[in-house]
Amino acid sequence: MQKTMLGNTGLEVTRVGFGVLPLQRVSMDEAKRILIRAYESGINFYDTARAYTDSEEKIGNALSDVRKNIIIATKTQAKDAKTFWRDLETSLEKLRTDYIDIYQFHNPETVPMVGDELYEAMLAAKSKGLIRHIGITNHSFENGKKAVLSGLYETLQYPFNHISSEEDLELVMLCREKNIGFIAMKALSGGLITNAATAFCYLWQFPHVVPIWGIQRMNELEQFIELEKNPPALDDNMKRLIEQDRKELSGSFCRSCGYCMPCPADIPISNAARMKFLLRRAPYQQFITQEWQEKMERIENCTECRQCTEKCPYHLDTPALLREMLADYREFVKTHA
Repeated sequence: MQKTMLGNTGLEVTRVGFGVLPLQRVSMDEAKRILIRAYESGINFYDTARAYTDSEEKIGNALSDVRKNIIIATKTQAKDAKTFWRDLETSLEKLRTDYIDIYQFHNPETVPMVGDELYEAMLAAKSKGLIRHIGITNHSFENGKKAVLSGLYETLQYPFNHISSEEDLELVMLCREKNIGFIAMKALSGGLITNAATAFCYLWQFPHVVPIWGIQRMNELEQFIELEKNPPALDDNMKRLIEQDRKELSGSFCRSCGYCMPCPADIPISNAARMKFLLRRAPYQQFITQEWQEKMERIENCTECRQCTEKCPYHLDTPALLREMLADYREFVKTHA
């Protein structure tokens, strides 16, 4: 598989990265089968997080015997040094390793800097050899840019795909200019982009960008293996499909990052706030069951507490978006249920 240097880390990673988050939804045995196939296909970069339930454990179970041949990135949501060290110790244990290649702050509200207890803990962990490189993930353009310009981070993980804004592209190119490794999350925009080939060929034009494809099934893995072997050309047809996606997904839409959760009214915001797209860009039958109809009607219980809006890194007016989705959903169900 083709590889690229991840910024100034010295890490040569496959341009196809494996996002392990979805493997928390499958059994340990099935996860092992998929991860071994990924390794045998040549994929050497695996991204997970302490917050992804048993995903770290599944990497350790499947790939600990080839640890020296792979590059692992994981994350901590710690807000203080004590939690940082606890998370790090747990991650090392679950991954069955004595070091982590890239340890990332997981979407912090503010960027840890020199003098902050969290950043100082990172430096201490690096000096002990427990981590090799310091990274950060974020959904905020402002925080992402601050991290890159600080010179304190070796990698930035940030949402990037063919429906991203010009501002997002600016950040991608700033990372190239500053020689910061750019790891692209949400390469399929949380499932709203349904044509993997279109997403793949768009990102393939940026050699310094390493997308981590969230993979849950063997057929999904095989699809990305095949795309890497035969990268589709960014031709007129692909450009037309990209423009179609941009047109259909323009404006305010939920990326399903999940940082608004949990909702006090038990509204499943991550899917409810983008329901009209899911109904039209994915098999809709799974979303018009009696169970989902009950979940969508919970939107009527919204108290406008604004917790979701305050937490949203995309500054969405989530209550208004939910009301819009519910109205559309009711009309859709009338004609399709």
